[in-house]
Amino acid sequence: MTETLPQRTIDPDKLMSFVFRAVDEVGATLNTALVVMGDKLGYYAAMADGRPITPAELAEQTGTYEPYAREWLNNQAAGGFVDYDPQERRYTLPAEHAVALADPTSPAYLAGFFQIAHGTVRDAPDIYDAARVGDGVGWHAHNTDVHHGTERFFRSMYNGHLLTEWIPALEGVAAKLEAGGRVADVGCGHGASTILLAQAFPRATFVGSDYHPESIAIARERAAAAGVDDRVTFELASASDFSGTDFDLVAMFDCLHDMGDPVGAARQVRSAIADDGTWMVVEPMAGDHVEDNLNTVGRAFYGFSTLLCTPASLSQDVGLALGTQAGPAKIRDVSTAAGFTAFRTAATTPFNNVFEIRP
Repeated sequence: MTETLPQRTIDPDKLMSFVFRAVDEVGATLNTALVVMGDKLGYYAAMADGRPITPAELAEQTGTYEPYAREWLNNQAAGGFVDYDPQERRYTLPAEHAVALADPTSPAYLAGFFQIAHGTVRDAPDIYDAARVGDGVGWHAHNTDVHHGTERFFRSMYNGHLLTEWIPALEGVAAKLEAGGRVADVGCGHGASTILLAQAFPRATFVGSDYHPESIAIARERAAAAGVDDRVTFELASASDFSGTDFDLVAMFDCLHDMGDPVGAARQVRSAIADDGTWMVVEPMAGDHVEDNLNTVGRAFYGFSTLLCTPASLSQDVGLALGTQAGPAKIRDVSTAAGFTAFRTAATTPFNNVFEIRP
């Protein structure tokens, strides 16, 4: 029998305000797929020059069917992603939006972010099932939009911050790499961070590791294409059994919170790092308390935490499930449990905290 809700006083204005907000939420959910559509079909790229365009012109330039281009443009105009001139009946992609949606070299490039979200939502039924019984869903179990979107989104941030802000913020690390240091990039994915560092520090050597075979295969191909495979190797290994010792720098980019046993991984780092080495942990921007994260970025990251990162941790041994919004205090606790004694926040961006951890 269906239970009735207890009688409560309803403010009709507040109710309708929420209803319209909910409608906006549905529009935003659909727009995630439509941004991916615009990215994959080349709509944003075709509009990146800022010239006003008609649906017929957009369809012709992208080799697509006009009714789809028309409805896509109308949706983008309704959401404020493109501008519409009702007199000319033409649509324009603002320059600022083009930087975020059509320029892969920009640190503000967001196409990959939408691709991750789209892929994550497509796999949501598996998460519903796992939540009922307490299972996890591993990174490897997700569709490729999750894998490729993650690399595209984070690569844009590495391009914007890694060499100019994050490495310089670490005490003595740049000098060691310039002199020919040893670097381990744990949880390297497609190798974007490893390759970028290798290009910047031609005397250093690098070992990237990941448990996902398909990612390692892509990383090896990209290292060869970048001409750094003489100094960069990629191995199939988990964070608790990657190889090598005496590393001057061990880096983990947005992956520690995904691990089932982050303390075990930290202990492996402690055994592999040089006595004067540095462990750089890049984690999603978060404070230590829920109320610190009740904002736009926190909302997105709690969503990824529920549907992607926490299930990944629960699929592994221990299954600590730190969560995407773990915060500095929990990361410090992990490092302390593994025997590290020095911990500080070295840099921040709107999307990341960068921690410097030392023996």
